Amino acid sequence: MAKIELLVGTTLGSAEYVADEMSDQLNDLGHETRIHLTPNLDDLDPNSLWLITSSTHGAGDLPDNIVPFLDEILAKKPDLTATKFTLCAIGDSSYDTFCQGPEKLVDALSLCGAQAFVDKIQIDVQYDPIPEEPALAWLSGWQDQL
Repeated sequence: MAKIELLVGTTLGSAEYVADEMSDQLNDLGHETRIHLTPNLDDLDPNSLWLITSSTHGAGDLPDNIVPFLDEILAKKPDLTATKFTLCAIGDSSYDTFCQGPEKLVDALSLCGAQAFVDKIQIDVQYDPIPEEPALAWLSGWQDQL
């Protein structure tokens, strides 16, 4: 079974709740998961799948709890060529910066050699007020690839 690191960027808690639900679904299938609300490179296994669940805060920014992780990646520029990641972005399409915050993290990971495992999902709370529902459906669509 796979080992999955869930990196959470949250302001009001919805991304954390989505990550909890995805972790439960993955654990039920026998996968090993760890949730990181304040991720740092030393705590993450670069050979695991990094499942990023993050909202966008303010004007297209990452939530405050995950900004230090982005700063750490940009400062250290680690070799992440063995790392696979995927993104579950949560946002509100009434803002012109819809789901742009987590893209900063994806860009930084990609610059360090990490590769996307599956296509990202962008959940729009205007249409999906319960974001864990589309997140779990998305996860169900690819969890057999682990």
